[in-house]
Amino acid sequence: MAGLSLYFEDGHDDLDDFGFDDYGSECDGIRITAFLDAGQDNLTPLGRLEKYAFSENVFNRQIVARGLIDVLREFSDNENDFISVMETVVRMSEDAEPTVRAELMEQVPNIAMFLHENRPNFPAAFSRYLVPIVVRYLTDPNNQVRKTSQAALLVLLEQGLICKADMEGKICPVLLELTEPSSDDDYKIEAVAIMCKLVTMLNKDTVELLLLLRFCELCSDARLFQVRKVCAANFGEFCSIVGQEATEKMLMPKFFDLCSDSLWGIRKACAECFMVVSNCTSPEVRRTKLSPLFINLISDQSRWVRQAAFQSLGRFISTFANPSSTGVHFHEDETLHEIPKSTEKNERKGSCSDASSDRFSGSPASPGKSKIFSDTVNKPSQASEDPNHSRVPSSIKSQTTDSDLRQPESLNTTQDQQTGDLFDSFHYWRPLLPDISQDLELLQGKAKDEVQRQEMVKEEETVPDFDSEGPATSSQIQKVLECLQPHLDDPDVQAQVQVLSAALKAAQLESHVDDTDQDVLVSENGNTENPISTDKQAEMDTHLLNSQSTSPVLDVSETSSVEAGLTENIVEVKDTNKYEICEEEKSKVQNVIPQQLLDQYLSMTDPVRAQTVDTEIAKHCAFSLPGVALTLGRQNWHCLKDTYETLATDVQWKVRRTLAFSIHELAVILGDQLTAADLVPIFNGFLKDLDEVRIGVLKHLYDFLKLLHVEKRREYLYQLQEFMVTDNSRNWRFRYELAEQLILIIELYSHYDVYDYLRQMALNLCSDKVSEVRWISYKLVVEILQKLYSCGAHDLSLNFINELVVRFCHCPKWVGRQAFAFICQAVVEEDCMPMDQFAQHLLPCLLSLSSDPVPNVRVLVAKALRHSVLEKPYFNEPGSAYSDELEEALSELRMDKDRDVRFFATLDPNRNVLDTAALI
Repeated sequence: MAGLSLYFEDGHDDLDDFGFDDYGSECDGIRITAFLDAGQDNLTPLGRLEKYAFSENVFNRQIVARGLIDVLREFSDNENDFISVMETVVRMSEDAEPTVRAELMEQVPNIAMFLHENRPNFPAAFSRYLVPIVVRYLTDPNNQVRKTSQAALLVLLEQGLICKADMEGKICPVLLELTEPSSDDDYKIEAVAIMCKLVTMLNKDTVELLLLLRFCELCSDARLFQVRKVCAANFGEFCSIVGQEATEKMLMPKFFDLCSDSLWGIRKACAECFMVVSNCTSPEVRRTKLSPLFINLISDQSRWVRQAAFQSLGRFISTFANPSSTGVHFHEDETLHEIPKSTEKNERKGSCSDASSDRFSGSPASPGKSKIFSDTVNKPSQASEDPNHSRVPSSIKSQTTDSDLRQPESLNTTQDQQTGDLFDSFHYWRPLLPDISQDLELLQGKAKDEVQRQEMVKEEETVPDFDSEGPATSSQIQKVLECLQPHLDDPDVQAQVQVLSAALKAAQLESHVDDTDQDVLVSENGNTENPISTDKQAEMDTHLLNSQSTSPVLDVSETSSVEAGLTENIVEVKDTNKYEICEEEKSKVQNVIPQQLLDQYLSMTDPVRAQTVDTEIAKHCAFSLPGVALTLGRQNWHCLKDTYETLATDVQWKVRRTLAFSIHELAVILGDQLTAADLVPIFNGFLKDLDEVRIGVLKHLYDFLKLLHVEKRREYLYQLQEFMVTDNSRNWRFRYELAEQLILIIELYSHYDVYDYLRQMALNLCSDKVSEVRWISYKLVVEILQKLYSCGAHDLSLNFINELVVRFCHCPKWVGRQAFAFICQAVVEEDCMPMDQFAQHLLPCLLSLSSDPVPNVRVLVAKALRHSVLEKPYFNEPGSAYSDELEEALSELRMDKDRDVRFFATLDPNRNVLDTAALI
């Protein structure tokens, strides 16, 4: 009640004279400027404004400040009075009461808009009177006034109401002063926030001249972390304004410092703006400097920083995209379109090449692949682990694929050289045979007969030296066994014979799996060196087994054979597993983006990430996957295929929904072949998913189907009917979206398919319980009819028309008959069929509805006849066969008892009338 003192100061008992008594926020009809009306004080309106603007009552001053926009309108006709009002506003801005100043500042944006609209009358009023008030309030001691002025300044900047001269000459100097190192902390923090918002409204030259250096200083403010945090949050805006050169020269060092700040909130802000910063740098800086920096943020000790980094990872990867390599680009309408290139076929061929054809080739299309295997091929210590160098049974070797035989000649030559130098199959299967020359000498010393000693010496000269001649062959082993045969009574000789027999069997097995050249070589050696016969060898083996059945040496020999076989199997398994792991790693290798970034992105589907980083990390991965796929290009789709399939089967429906909404864009990126192979199965799964997922597929059904081949597209004619069934029957928007998509899909199919499949769906949608669904479905029916006539299918068209007449025109419910009237009107307006066909098949039924008992039906009949049918020359030309019938029907409708029917029957078609969609 403190404000009542004002009303009694002038002796006025009737408070309504001032208009203040009933004022409130809920009383929008009260005129705030009522105090300007003539009263008993004999003051002019300007005098009364002065009186209440500087009244001792705070409430009066607040009311005046709140009604300034109305006051200005009252005095806008007279320039002198208007200037007097503006001067009064300036004096009010110096009011000692903070609430008055805050009320005044809240009205500044409205006043500025008013002055902008009346700029011809008052061109410099805003810059002269209001801008200084806004600038002065930025340093107001009252926090509420400062906040209000900051909000008002941002509104003025967003609306473009402050000219460039005022921003450079009045606002920027104040902000620079407030951001000085010696400035008050509160003022500094607030000024930094305003400066970061202001930079988006300024041009590049102004920012570089006035604000860039100060921003770099603020990024390194060691005392106030709030300042650094604001700078980090708005770092991308500064980079976008100043461009690439200034970003790399001046801002990048500061960005590195902010990314390694001790406070996690600042590092998190850097991660959030990383994509914008990356867009402002060169590809080299992006790859060599920003990529390692981003990897550090992903591995940050703070979970919140890691979470922000993973959310920005896909967007950061998208900055590596190059339209010349991706094959697609964005149009002005922000839709993806494929770039026709002559090299597209070569790229697709490179992306679909068989892995078996380049197992160790290191082709240019996949430099990372060759790097993985180059170490294995070149290191001698690992040569025995190479699967290509291992000895396999003949049954397996005979199944070698042609791709292995089609390797380059130079590659095969290199591998043969490495095989001869570093590897020997005999060494691989069995340990080296011991040197038996010393044992033979001992046997010679025990001989008592000189003839026997001479014979031993002669035989010793014929024994080959394995160490000097290299690995022993089958023929050489046979010669040694021949030499030892006369001395089988000696136990030492028997032990040597057992070892050599096992080696001979291994060599014979090897000879069976050698190639033709090796077989020929073995046979030649056998003929030359005259090996022992098979029968003789078998007799010797039998003698050894019978004489030494319990010999420990024989047990050792058998054990060695078993161990050698097990070792062979283990090595083969290890080589196979190693190859499979290498193949899996090789499939993830590319050279478009740093491999570490891709590896981190692929790890977002790991369940461990959901526990340690973010529970919705899979959703962020799905959201950015089209951008990552666009960056890598279709030739590197194999890197993302497994991840996409994992996301498509994620237990969270939000993840699958995200993929469903973007699958059509991914299809454009991948092309028709990869889409048919990899996306169509996932698309089919989405069709059977929850409604929340299916709606994503449905909204872009036309966009996806048009990318498929005709044969594949026809397979979905059956599945389209599944969209008619929803989890919740009240979800009418689902059916509405289906009708909209069917209108677009009609052009993708032949008129036979449209008539056989889409026609019945359209008729069912026309009988929907929700009027919005019926409304759009009537347009679908019209499109189907137009498709049939445009394709020359007159028989099908006539059958469809007869079905419409039976289903709608003769419908017992008035809604159906009303729908028939609308369909007829749309057919005429869209020229879906020749007018003579319309007059013959549809017009008689439409005229019969002019006497329908339901007014809502007659309303649309009147509108169809007056605004559509009679506008066609075929019906309004003199001598038309149907003019009399039309005029007679309209005459009856003009005299209808219903007012709305008479209105549409007599209304001029050129006048804009209300839409009658609500009547359906």
